[in-house]
Amino acid sequence: MRSVFFGSPDFAVPCLEALHEISDVVAVISQPDRPAGRGLSMRQPTVKRRALELGLEVWQPKKVRTPEFAASLRELDADVGVVVAYGRILPRAVLDAPRTGCVNVHASLLPRWRGAAPIQWSIVHGDSETGVTLMQMNEGMDTGPILARATTAIERNDDAASLGERLSKLGAELLREKLPRYVAGELMPIPQDDAEATMAPLLDKAHGRIDWNKSARQVHDQIRGMNPWPGAFTTLGGRRIKVYRTQYSTLDPEGAAPGEVIALDPEGILVACTEGTIEVQELQESGRKRVDARAFTTGRGIQVGDRFSNEGTDA
Repeated sequence: MRSVFFGSPDFAVPCLEALHEISDVVAVISQPDRPAGRGLSMRQPTVKRRALELGLEVWQPKKVRTPEFAASLRELDADVGVVVAYGRILPRAVLDAPRTGCVNVHASLLPRWRGAAPIQWSIVHGDSETGVTLMQMNEGMDTGPILARATTAIERNDDAASLGERLSKLGAELLREKLPRYVAGELMPIPQDDAEATMAPLLDKAHGRIDWNKSARQVHDQIRGMNPWPGAFTTLGGRRIKVYRTQYSTLDPEGAAPGEVIALDPEGILVACTEGTIEVQELQESGRKRVDARAFTTGRGIQVGDRFSNEGTDA
Protein backbone atom coordinates (compact mmCIF):
# COMPACT_ATOMS: atom_id res chain seq x y z
CA MET A 1 0.00 0.00 0.00
CA ARG A 2 1.41 3.37 -1.09
CA SER A 3 0.27 6.40 0.92
CA VAL A 4 0.65 10.16 1.22
CA PHE A 5 0.38 11.84 4.63
CA PHE A 6 -0.82 15.39 5.29
CA GLY A 7 -0.22 16.76 8.81
CA SER A 8 1.57 19.43 10.82
CA PRO A 9 1.30 19.54 14.67
CA ASP A 10 2.12 17.15 17.51
CA PHE A 11 -1.36 15.61 17.37
CA ALA A 12 -0.66 14.13 13.92
CA VAL A 13 2.64 12.40 14.77
CA PRO A 14 1.24 9.10 16.16
CA CYS A 15 -0.86 8.70 13.00
CA LEU A 16 2.20 9.31 10.81
CA GLU A 17 4.09 6.64 12.75
CA ALA A 18 1.18 4.20 12.41
CA LEU A 19 0.92 4.86 8.67
CA HIS A 20 4.66 4.30 8.31
CA GLU A 21 4.24 0.89 9.96
CA ILE A 22 1.47 -0.31 7.64
CA SER A 23 2.33 1.30 4.31
CA ASP A 24 4.97 2.79 2.05
CA VAL A 25 4.68 6.54 2.79
CA VAL A 26 5.85 8.10 -0.47
CA ALA A 27 5.51 11.72 0.69
CA VAL A 28 4.68 13.72 3.80
CA ILE A 29 2.96 17.07 3.19
CA SER A 30 3.30 19.61 6.01
CA GLN A 31 2.89 23.33 6.57
CA PRO A 32 5.86 25.60 5.78
CA ASP A 33 8.35 26.42 8.54
CA ARG A 34 7.26 29.55 10.44
CA PRO A 35 8.91 32.08 12.77
CA ALA A 36 8.10 31.40 16.42
CA GLY A 37 9.17 32.42 19.92
CA ARG A 38 10.63 35.68 21.12
CA GLY A 39 13.52 35.45 18.70
CA LEU A 40 11.20 34.62 15.78
CA SER A 41 13.53 31.85 14.67
CA MET A 42 12.16 29.53 12.01
CA ARG A 43 10.44 26.48 13.50
CA GLN A 44 9.66 23.26 11.66
CA PRO A 45 6.27 21.57 12.10
CA THR A 46 6.52 18.58 14.44
CA VAL A 47 5.35 16.25 11.67
CA LYS A 48 8.17 17.41 9.42
CA ARG A 49 10.79 16.73 12.10
CA ARG A 50 9.43 13.23 12.76
CA ALA A 51 9.14 12.45 9.04
CA LEU A 52 12.77 13.36 8.47
CA GLU A 53 13.78 11.13 11.40
CA LEU A 54 11.92 8.29 9.67
CA GLY A 55 13.73 8.99 6.41
CA LEU A 56 10.59 10.14 4.59
CA GLU A 57 10.35 12.73 1.83
CA VAL A 58 8.76 15.98 3.02
CA TRP A 59 6.91 18.55 0.92
CA GLN A 60 5.96 21.98 2.30
CA PRO A 61 3.91 23.70 -0.40
CA LYS A 62 2.91 27.32 0.16
CA LYS A 63 -0.17 26.72 -2.01
CA VAL A 64 -2.25 23.55 -2.43
CA ARG A 65 -4.87 24.93 -4.83
CA THR A 66 -2.75 24.78 -7.96
CA PRO A 67 -2.89 22.38 -10.92
CA GLU A 68 0.85 21.77 -10.51
CA PHE A 69 0.50 20.52 -6.91
CA ALA A 70 -2.37 18.18 -7.80
CA ALA A 71 -0.40 16.84 -10.76
CA SER A 72 2.63 16.18 -8.54
CA LEU A 73 0.45 14.18 -6.18
CA ARG A 74 -1.00 12.09 -9.01
CA GLU A 75 2.52 11.26 -10.18
CA LEU A 76 3.18 9.59 -6.80
CA ASP A 77 0.69 6.85 -7.73
CA ALA A 78 -0.49 6.59 -4.10
CA ASP A 79 -3.30 4.27 -3.07
CA VAL A 80 -4.58 6.61 -0.35
CA GLY A 81 -4.01 10.00 1.25
CA VAL A 82 -4.27 10.39 5.04
CA VAL A 83 -4.97 13.85 6.48
CA VAL A 84 -4.52 14.59 10.19
CA ALA A 85 -4.58 18.20 11.44
CA TYR A 86 -2.91 19.49 8.29
CA GLY A 87 -4.35 22.98 8.69
CA ARG A 88 -5.69 23.66 5.21
CA ILE A 89 -8.85 22.75 3.32
CA LEU A 90 -7.89 20.61 0.34
CA PRO A 91 -9.51 21.07 -3.10
CA ARG A 92 -11.18 18.28 -5.03
CA ALA A 93 -8.21 17.80 -7.38
CA VAL A 94 -5.96 17.04 -4.39
CA LEU A 95 -8.51 14.81 -2.65
CA ASP A 96 -8.92 12.75 -5.82
CA ALA A 97 -5.19 12.38 -6.56
CA PRO A 98 -4.69 9.06 -4.66
CA ARG A 99 -6.41 5.99 -6.11
CA THR A 100 -8.98 5.67 -3.27
CA GLY A 101 -9.05 9.35 -2.37
CA CYS A 102 -8.18 10.88 1.00
CA VAL A 103 -9.32 10.01 4.50
CA ASN A 104 -9.17 12.14 7.63
CA VAL A 105 -8.64 11.27 11.29
CA HIS A 106 -10.78 13.83 13.14
CA ALA A 107 -10.70 14.33 16.92
CA SER A 108 -14.43 14.04 17.65
CA LEU A 109 -17.36 11.72 17.14
CA LEU A 110 -18.68 13.26 13.95
CA PRO A 111 -21.00 14.89 13.16
CA ARG A 112 -20.51 16.43 16.63
CA TRP A 113 -17.78 19.10 16.67
CA ARG A 114 -16.93 19.64 13.05
CA GLY A 115 -14.19 22.23 12.65
CA ALA A 116 -10.80 23.37 13.87
CA ALA A 117 -11.01 22.90 17.67
CA PRO A 118 -13.10 19.81 18.48
CA ILE A 119 -11.08 18.78 21.54
CA GLN A 120 -11.40 22.15 23.25
CA TRP A 121 -15.11 22.64 22.56
CA SER A 122 -16.04 19.13 23.68
CA ILE A 123 -14.54 19.95 27.10
CA VAL A 124 -15.97 23.47 27.30
CA HIS A 125 -19.46 22.14 26.64
CA GLY A 126 -19.18 19.48 29.32
CA ASP A 127 -19.31 16.40 27.09
CA SER A 128 -18.80 13.14 28.96
CA GLU A 129 -17.53 11.27 25.91
CA THR A 130 -15.61 11.98 22.73
CA GLY A 131 -13.41 10.03 20.34
CA VAL A 132 -11.92 9.93 16.87
CA THR A 133 -13.55 9.46 13.50
CA LEU A 134 -12.01 8.02 10.34
CA MET A 135 -13.80 9.86 7.55
CA GLN A 136 -13.77 9.76 3.76
CA MET A 137 -13.01 13.35 2.77
CA ASN A 138 -15.00 15.66 0.55
CA GLU A 139 -14.68 19.41 0.01
CA GLY A 140 -16.81 20.32 3.04
CA MET A 141 -15.68 21.06 6.59
CA ASP A 142 -15.57 17.56 8.12
CA THR A 143 -18.76 16.57 6.27
CA GLY A 144 -17.61 13.38 4.52
CA PRO A 145 -19.04 9.92 5.18
CA ILE A 146 -17.86 8.02 8.25
CA LEU A 147 -15.72 4.90 7.90
CA ALA A 148 -15.05 4.06 11.57
CA ARG A 149 -15.05 5.61 15.04
CA ALA A 150 -13.45 4.94 18.44
CA THR A 151 -14.62 6.45 21.72
CA THR A 152 -13.10 7.52 25.04
CA ALA A 153 -14.51 9.11 28.20
CA ILE A 154 -13.70 12.72 29.04
CA GLU A 155 -12.49 12.62 32.61
CA ARG A 156 -13.42 15.26 35.19
CA ASN A 157 -9.93 16.79 35.18
CA ASP A 158 -8.95 16.29 31.54
CA ASP A 159 -7.74 19.44 29.83
CA ALA A 160 -7.22 19.98 26.11
CA ALA A 161 -3.61 18.81 26.38
CA SER A 162 -4.26 15.53 28.20
CA LEU A 163 -7.33 14.68 26.12
CA GLY A 164 -5.54 15.60 22.90
CA GLU A 165 -2.65 13.28 23.71
CA ARG A 166 -5.06 10.40 24.37
CA LEU A 167 -7.05 11.05 21.20
CA SER A 168 -3.90 11.23 19.06
CA LYS A 169 -2.95 7.72 20.19
CA LEU A 170 -6.52 6.48 19.73
CA GLY A 171 -6.53 7.90 16.19
CA ALA A 172 -3.31 6.07 15.39
CA GLU A 173 -4.80 2.78 16.62
CA LEU A 174 -7.92 3.33 14.53
CA LEU A 175 -5.87 4.15 11.44
CA ARG A 176 -3.63 1.12 11.89
CA GLU A 177 -6.65 -1.18 12.20
CA LYS A 178 -9.04 0.28 9.62
CA LEU A 179 -7.03 1.89 6.82
CA PRO A 180 -5.95 -1.36 5.13
CA ARG A 181 -9.58 -2.47 5.12
CA TYR A 182 -10.65 0.83 3.55
CA VAL A 183 -8.08 0.57 0.76
CA ALA A 184 -9.20 -3.04 0.16
CA GLY A 185 -12.79 -1.83 -0.24
CA GLU A 186 -14.05 -3.59 2.89
CA LEU A 187 -15.46 -0.54 4.75
CA MET A 188 -18.86 0.89 3.89
CA PRO A 189 -18.94 4.71 4.13
CA ILE A 190 -21.93 5.95 6.18
CA PRO A 191 -23.21 9.48 5.42
CA GLN A 192 -23.30 11.92 8.31
CA ASP A 193 -26.60 13.29 9.60
CA ASP A 194 -26.19 17.02 9.07
CA ALA A 195 -29.10 17.71 11.44
CA GLU A 196 -26.98 16.44 14.34
CA ALA A 197 -23.90 18.50 13.47
CA THR A 198 -22.31 20.98 15.87
CA MET A 199 -19.43 23.29 15.04
CA ALA A 200 -16.05 23.72 16.76
CA PRO A 201 -14.77 27.07 15.48
CA LEU A 202 -11.16 28.18 15.52
CA LEU A 203 -10.12 29.50 18.94
CA ASP A 204 -8.97 33.03 19.65
CA LYS A 205 -7.70 34.62 22.86
CA ALA A 206 -11.10 36.08 23.75
CA HIS A 207 -12.50 32.57 24.26
CA GLY A 208 -10.33 32.31 27.38
CA ARG A 209 -12.06 35.15 29.25
CA ILE A 210 -13.68 33.68 32.39
CA ASP A 211 -17.31 34.61 33.05
CA TRP A 212 -17.87 34.17 36.79
CA ASN A 213 -21.62 34.62 36.22
CA LYS A 214 -21.74 31.07 34.89
CA SER A 215 -22.03 27.96 37.03
CA ALA A 216 -18.95 26.52 38.72
CA ARG A 217 -19.12 23.49 36.44
CA GLN A 218 -19.16 25.70 33.34
CA VAL A 219 -16.24 27.79 34.59
CA HIS A 220 -14.23 24.65 35.40
CA ASP A 221 -14.95 23.21 31.94
CA GLN A 222 -13.93 26.44 30.23
CA ILE A 223 -10.64 26.66 32.14
CA ARG A 224 -9.59 23.11 31.31
CA GLY A 225 -10.83 23.36 27.71
CA MET A 226 -8.71 26.48 27.14
CA ASN A 227 -5.56 24.91 28.62
CA PRO A 228 -2.89 25.15 27.22
CA TRP A 229 -4.08 27.63 24.57
CA PRO A 230 -5.41 30.30 24.56
CA GLY A 231 -5.49 30.00 28.36
CA ALA A 232 -8.31 31.06 30.70
CA PHE A 233 -7.89 34.51 32.19
CA THR A 234 -9.51 36.98 34.59
CA THR A 235 -8.52 40.09 36.58
CA LEU A 236 -7.97 40.77 40.25
CA GLY A 237 -7.55 44.36 41.35
CA GLY A 238 -6.67 45.36 37.80
CA ARG A 239 -4.05 42.61 37.48
CA ARG A 240 -4.42 40.08 34.68
CA ILE A 241 -4.47 36.52 36.02
CA LYS A 242 -4.28 33.26 34.03
CA VAL A 243 -5.98 30.29 35.67
CA TYR A 244 -4.61 26.82 34.89
CA ARG A 245 -6.09 24.32 37.32
CA THR A 246 -9.34 24.21 39.32
CA GLN A 247 -11.87 22.00 41.03
CA TYR A 248 -15.54 22.78 41.46
CA SER A 249 -18.29 22.20 43.97
CA THR A 250 -22.05 22.48 43.54
CA LEU A 251 -22.33 23.92 47.06
CA ASP A 252 -23.78 27.41 46.66
CA PRO A 253 -21.94 30.27 48.40
CA GLU A 254 -24.50 32.16 50.47
CA GLY A 255 -24.61 35.90 49.83
CA ALA A 256 -21.41 36.04 47.75
CA ALA A 257 -21.23 37.80 44.39
CA PRO A 258 -19.92 35.93 41.34
CA GLY A 259 -16.12 36.14 41.31
CA GLU A 260 -15.87 36.94 45.02
CA VAL A 261 -13.16 35.23 47.08
CA ILE A 262 -15.00 33.48 49.92
CA ALA A 263 -12.17 31.51 51.53
CA LEU A 264 -8.42 30.90 51.37
CA ASP A 265 -6.82 27.59 52.21
CA PRO A 266 -3.54 25.84 51.35
CA GLU A 267 -5.17 23.87 48.53
CA GLY A 268 -6.96 26.66 46.73
CA ILE A 269 -8.65 30.02 46.52
CA LEU A 270 -12.43 29.51 46.81
CA VAL A 271 -14.35 31.71 44.41
CA ALA A 272 -18.12 32.11 44.15
CA CYS A 273 -19.98 31.53 40.89
CA THR A 274 -23.64 32.06 40.08
CA GLU A 275 -24.13 28.41 40.97
CA GLY A 276 -21.52 26.59 43.02
CA THR A 277 -17.93 27.35 43.95
CA ILE A 278 -14.60 27.14 42.12
CA GLU A 279 -11.39 26.21 43.91
CA VAL A 280 -8.54 27.88 42.01
CA GLN A 281 -5.45 25.71 42.52
CA GLU A 282 -2.88 27.02 40.04
CA LEU A 283 -2.62 30.48 38.50
CA GLN A 284 -0.26 33.11 37.15
CA GLU A 285 -0.17 36.89 37.37
CA SER A 286 0.93 38.62 34.19
CA GLY A 287 4.70 38.98 34.14
CA ARG A 288 5.24 36.49 36.98
CA LYS A 289 5.74 32.76 37.36
CA ARG A 290 2.97 30.17 37.37
CA VAL A 291 2.39 29.13 41.01
CA ASP A 292 0.06 27.11 43.21
CA ALA A 293 -2.64 28.75 45.32
CA ARG A 294 -0.54 28.75 48.51
CA ALA A 295 2.30 30.69 46.87
CA PHE A 296 -0.07 33.09 45.16
CA THR A 297 -1.97 33.81 48.38
CA THR A 298 1.25 34.40 50.31
CA GLY A 299 2.92 36.60 47.73
CA ARG A 300 0.06 38.70 46.30
CA GLY A 301 -1.86 39.89 49.36
CA ILE A 302 -5.19 38.43 48.28
CA GLN A 303 -7.97 38.53 50.90
CA VAL A 304 -11.44 37.15 51.48
CA GLY A 305 -13.88 39.59 49.90
CA ASP A 306 -11.62 40.45 46.95
CA ARG A 307 -13.29 39.84 43.62
CA PHE A 308 -12.14 38.31 40.38
CA SER A 309 -13.63 40.09 37.39
CA ASN A 310 -14.20 39.45 33.71
CA GLU A 311 -13.99 43.17 33.01
CA GLY A 312 -11.03 45.24 31.94
CA THR A 313 -8.80 42.55 30.43
CA ASP A 314 -7.64 42.55 26.84
CA ALA A 315 -7.90 39.27 25.01
